[in-house]
Amino acid sequence: MARYINLDSAGKNRSNMVRGVAIALKELVQQPKVDAKTRDIVAFIALALLEISKTIDPTVEPWEKRGYWIKADRFRLEWSWAEKMGSRLKSFLNEEDWPEIAMITAQLAEKLSHVKIPSKHRFGTPWDGAWEQIKNQNNHN
Repeated sequence: MARYINLDSAGKNRSNMVRGVAIALKELVQQPKVDAKTRDIVAFIALALLEISKTIDPTVEPWEKRGYWIKADRFRLEWSWAEKMGSRLKSFLNEEDWPEIAMITAQLAEKLSHVKIPSKHRFGTPWDGAWEQIKNQNNHN
């Protein structure tokens, strides 16, 4: 039997999402006013942070199975900000509280300042329609 290699690991997904958030933050800074695109970008950032937080447990499960509890706990602690910031951004976006959103995105930019973004990235504009997705989530809850 051949060895199975999972190319879509939680770590790879997390790295891609972090890069996407960094690109979205760069685009957000260039927005002259609050409009539909700005809402889409902030909504994408919030959703991406919540997705990043979902990758933490699958990453640490193998470590916990091997008894690496301290390593798992450190990793969870290192990434605990993602869910907090994602939830706060989502709620502030629903309230249209732009001063708070600006404060959180500034903190997030500082946290992700180490992320290198190539000038010709192929990420596209994944934030298109993200605001609608959040509104639909709110209607279903």
